[in-house]
Amino acid sequence: MSEHVLDALSEPLSQQAHLSRRQRHSPDDSLVLSELNPSAVVDLLDDDEVPVELITFGKVRETCPNCKHTHLKLVLRQRAVRVAHLFCAQCQACFDARYSNGAPALTI
Repeated sequence: MSEHVLDALSEPLSQQAHLSRRQRHSPDDSLVLSELNPSAVVDLLDDDEVPVELITFGKVRETCPNCKHTHLKLVLRQRAVRVAHLFCAQCQACFDARYSNGAPALTI
């Protein structure tokens, strides 16, 4: 299992400059992504040929640390999903997201 630290504010530089005038960023603004075992977060069906249907809730600004270019998608708990997580549709990796202070980023 691997961990990746990402800057939570990855907007273009012009937007970052504007944001920095409004608020000061702290070390807690970075996200730590931990890769999860997909079978630990999604209930797989007995028949491997039947795809699991997941509802994603849009792309987030963070990109996959494995693919480097694919934006991750938010997957909240649902019928076949045990844990809310970020999902890469390209490499099919699942990630937990926490702030650098250890607080979960995917809880409501």
